[in-house]
Amino acid sequence: MARVMQERAVRTREVLLRAAAEVFDEVGYPGASITKIIDRAGVTTGAVYFHFRSKEGLARAVIQEQAADLDFPQGEAGLQRLLDLTLYLAERLQHDTLLRAGVRLAVEQSEPGLQEYSIYEWWADRFAQDLAAAQDRGELLPGADATCFATTLVAAFTGSQIMSRLASGRADLPQRITNVWRCLLPGLAPADVIARLRFAGGDQEGTR
Repeated sequence: MARVMQERAVRTREVLLRAAAEVFDEVGYPGASITKIIDRAGVTTGAVYFHFRSKEGLARAVIQEQAADLDFPQGEAGLQRLLDLTLYLAERLQHDTLLRAGVRLAVEQSEPGLQEYSIYEWWADRFAQDLAAAQDRGELLPGADATCFATTLVAAFTGSQIMSRLASGRADLPQRITNVWRCLLPGLAPADVIARLRFAGGDQEGTR
């Protein structure tokens, strides 16, 4: 019986998280309400406060778990896999509600009690893993700061997706991220490494 109740609690939390992501994605944090989320989830008020305690708790969970549905690109760690990851994220932001809501909330942190920076550090650490591998493989310029570049890439991606959401509903985000790379790569990697990198759709940097 205890196991059944635990499994039910896990399912209820998941339903709440998904419903909250949908509402936050549609109307943002200020426009969302516990009532809207409860109606979308089809659960009781008590379930919300048992699992998350508040709207702020729900929003924080959506921010922190935004990558839960992602299937990161495989392959050898390095510069190509990092490029593939960022273009994959650009594509998933067009379709993945949990990711999209988490990113929106991370950007629109207007409430004093909702200040959640750790997700930016998480993405920077994730990017830095491939950059460290790239450095070990000799794919970066001498003196390139992998940690600094990882943080800069997170910032560039964040700004690009904001502009893309306003301009095209993120339809042009993959192209914007491609442009970010083409601007930043000359300061990160040697020309021969850049020439070997392939963008989504089979484009090769050196041929453009």
